[in-house]
Amino acid sequence: MNCIIIDDELTSRAIVSNLCENSTDLNVLAEFPNAVEALKYLNQNEVDVIFLDIHMPFLTGIDFIQTLKNPPRVVFTTSDTDFAIEAYSYEFIVDYLVKPITVDRFQKTISKLKNSIPVAPSNDSENAASGASTNNGELYINIDRRLIKLKFQDILIIEAKGDYIEIKTTDSFHRVHSTLKKIKEKLPESLFMQIHRSYIINFTKIIDIQDNSVLIERNVIPISRSNRPNLMKRLNLL
Repeated sequence: MNCIIIDDELTSRAIVSNLCENSTDLNVLAEFPNAVEALKYLNQNEVDVIFLDIHMPFLTGIDFIQTLKNPPRVVFTTSDTDFAIEAYSYEFIVDYLVKPITVDRFQKTISKLKNSIPVAPSNDSENAASGASTNNGELYINIDRRLIKLKFQDILIIEAKGDYIEIKTTDSFHRVHSTLKKIKEKLPESLFMQIHRSYIINFTKIIDIQDNSVLIERNVIPISRSNRPNLMKRLNLL
């Protein structure tokens, strides 16, 4: 994971840098004494993780993360415990490290980072670029340079919306830049089928079937005339 360190204290930057260098999972690309210089760097470079102090001149750490349009994972490194609750209100904040940072505590942060940034298998790199990839019964979707893992069994409906698809699961909703054709190739036929030009469903989640529609949870999904026989056959209703 490529990372940068932002802290106005030279000693603090050196400590975090040393902790990173002792980990095979982290690669420090740059260090900055303030957030303004870091912003200039991020405008031209992408990183996976930012180690960020809170109290800094010109722009505080909290103000800094609010300027990021597509934030990577962020780990706060600070002596101030007062901002922990506010920090964790941002979904991209992985950890809140209070100085002095111990090696054991930093190892826990690395574990959190590794779990928060799933990596698609290398032979699926082309699929990941197109919006999604698969691995061991799971679907990885690419949203704002982040790979989010969805279990096949939790996916309910996939709907085409122009250049995007919308994926509804049992407890979440995601909008991905992809097509039904591309996503269909990554789904197991044992669970999914296309029942309309705009819809793919997990047919094991069907609650009810009417003449021209199916009910999945509270969602009514149309069935095209040409796809209805295939659905009936799949459900052993012919």
